[in-house]
Amino acid sequence: MKESDKNIKVLEKSLGYTFKNLDYLSTALTHSSYANESKAKIKCNERLEFLGDAVLGIIVSDYIFAHCPDFPEGELTKLRASLVCEKSLCKFSKSLNVGDFLKLSHGEINSDGAKRPSILADAFEAIIAAIYLDGGIDSAREFILRFIIPDIKDPKGSMFKDYKTQLQEIVQQNREETLEYTLVNQTGPDHNKRFWVQVCLNNNVIGKGDGKSKKEAEQQAAKEALKLMGY
Repeated sequence: MKESDKNIKVLEKSLGYTFKNLDYLSTALTHSSYANESKAKIKCNERLEFLGDAVLGIIVSDYIFAHCPDFPEGELTKLRASLVCEKSLCKFSKSLNVGDFLKLSHGEINSDGAKRPSILADAFEAIIAAIYLDGGIDSAREFILRFIIPDIKDPKGSMFKDYKTQLQEIVQQNREETLEYTLVNQTGPDHNKRFWVQVCLNNNVIGKGDGKSKKEAEQQAAKEALKLMGY
């Protein structure tokens, strides 16, 4: 086994996926600067990045659609955007030490390209594509959800939160507290209604919200309540 393959095997262990064809992973780690600098014809990871972005999008969309049934379309879009943004993908990449395995040009190495967020995020998407091509959609899903699920469930993270669930968890810490959502108004025709909801803690209004559905209005009321409570 070549020394380069031995190094990739270290990363492979961190990924939690064993490749049938290591060339996929090798290409995923090859930055365009390295390919351009090399005298040999070497594939860079840009095409894999393109595919990985699409695979990531559908898997994240499918997961949050199934597991966040109370979220309206607008909030699902915000959540997906927060999970697949460069900042998030860079964080995931750093947790795997992907930068240590990247193939970069001398110029990129000297300018700390292995630590650059855009390069790390792109490499993470390329790795997703490599796993998808090598093992199929189920393997890619298993890999992606390892990173996505904890971020969704982290109540202190910067990701979008299910405000109703977060508020409920806080209130449940004291069994004597009671939380209730009340529809106070609705306007507009059936195809374009607007709903207003208030949330009460022990009969005291602590938040108000509105939206295109009762569920959206409840989320906004819970968000306001959390802000009032200092969360």
